[in-house]
Amino acid sequence: MSEQRIQQYFTGSAALLVQWAGSLSAPIAAAAQTALECVTNGGKVLTCGSAAAAALAQYAAALLMGGLARERPALPALALGAEAATFAALTQRSEGVGALAAQVHALGQPGDALMVFAHPASSDHASLALAVQAAHEREMPVIAMTGEGEAADALGSLLLAADTHIAIAHAHAASVLHAQQLALHCICESLDALLLGDE
Repeated sequence: MSEQRIQQYFTGSAALLVQWAGSLSAPIAAAAQTALECVTNGGKVLTCGSAAAAALAQYAAALLMGGLARERPALPALALGAEAATFAALTQRSEGVGALAAQVHALGQPGDALMVFAHPASSDHASLALAVQAAHEREMPVIAMTGEGEAADALGSLLLAADTHIAIAHAHAASVLHAQQLALHCICESLDALLLGDE
């Protein structure tokens, strides 16, 4: 990739983020408030994601526990999904399908929250949909980050009034993942400000 193409990539990404700032600020603030209510009332945040967004879910749990830029006590957070292959082998199910939901049922309690990251290029949102349904059965609010497309729309249609949908209106996977990571950083910064006060 030439230097000119690299510069175009940066400016294009920046333009998209500026474009989304207005529409995403309210749901990001709502997500931070949900996380705050969860952890200050003795709950924990469970995170999960599809395809490459599973790594973002692990990163989210690490940030919630350790903080982003400010020192604070660790908050209870756990990334789901590590046991998916073993769960599939033991239950004779397709890998991943049902594993996240089983973990939500086993580990989630009323007052906890579920944070879901949907990879826009993945066609397998069934496991995330089951996890969202399991969270609702456990009376847990859901924070869902999605891109655009039928699978993301299907996941968004499962959300309830108490849930938060951070919908990034784009089909390009890298752009959506970039925006999801930035949204996650904003949630963590907002959460720190709510817990510790503005610097």
